[in-house]
Amino acid sequence: MPSHNPSIPPGLVPAVLQEYGELTRAALERYLPAQEPRRYLYNLVADYPRRGGKALRPSLCLATARAFGAAPQEALFAAVFIELFHNASLVLDDIQDESEERRGTPALHVQHGIPLALNAGNMLLLLSLRPLIESQLQLGQQLTLRILKETERAASELAEGQALELGWRRDNTMGLGDEDYLEMVLKKTCWTGMIYPTLVGALIGTRDAWAELTPFLRFGFFLGAAFQIQDDVLNLVGDARYGKELDGDVREGKRSLPMIHLLREAALAERDRLVDFLGRPRAARGDGEVRWVRGLMDRYGSIEYAQSIAAGLAGAALHEHAQAFGRLPASRDKTFVEALVPWVLTRVS
Repeated sequence: MPSHNPSIPPGLVPAVLQEYGELTRAALERYLPAQEPRRYLYNLVADYPRRGGKALRPSLCLATARAFGAAPQEALFAAVFIELFHNASLVLDDIQDESEERRGTPALHVQHGIPLALNAGNMLLLLSLRPLIESQLQLGQQLTLRILKETERAASELAEGQALELGWRRDNTMGLGDEDYLEMVLKKTCWTGMIYPTLVGALIGTRDAWAELTPFLRFGFFLGAAFQIQDDVLNLVGDARYGKELDGDVREGKRSLPMIHLLREAALAERDRLVDFLGRPRAARGDGEVRWVRGLMDRYGSIEYAQSIAAGLAGAALHEHAQAFGRLPASRDKTFVEALVPWVLTRVS
């Protein structure tokens, strides 16, 4: 685990997440229509955004923008977009993964069926664009267009990463390495989760005057990859605070980093059985077999291996934070972004 900066106040990350999360959730309510058809569409559209969540992504955008000198209201349009887009992607992701829970409650498609949930997720994607379009009144057309271009890039990366993960499961792909996993995570998690919020925050804070953006890309990748690996681990060892189905990644046949490690290290007979297990549909993967896979992960140290990789990535994130933010004056927001690095490794949800 990267060394802890003693100047970081205890409890800073939860405090900022709560503050910026409340600010974002209050602002996004105006983009959730209170109109018909409510029962079949708009009540579903508002469901995931109103379930809460960490609000990590909008908080990272707001904090980065403020660290570079912007007022909170200047970045709030982007923060609202990020939160709405993220929740829309969760609705669609839950359908594609056949996930049963989201934030401790049955997933939207479990409650309402796939057709209605799919339609609501698509509508939420459309609604998420409204705050970005409105932002031109405050940010100007040129900066708004730049942000929209970054939005298109991030959304495309997300779709490509999701395609890799879904394709590996459909084809029961074997022989994947850590580098394959990290490429998928870069696209699926890092771009929309960490790179985009940080990059857009810096663009807003500098009015698109920041010349070197590469450190933000590297910081977002290392932070996002460490975050995703910790999510893989929590899915296997988390408690009730995790908010999603424990061992759900195993049951869904995901090629998480612990699974990739296990497939690489398991004995031949065990690997053959794993290949058969992963080749079945979710409904055919029984509780006993899921427990067997989990036991193998413990035996071969797959969880500890993933944690060690996450720690190394977090160390790299701290280095890139110094490159991207080092020249800025000290501030609560700058410290918050730095504090996210150790936090992603110790979070429990």
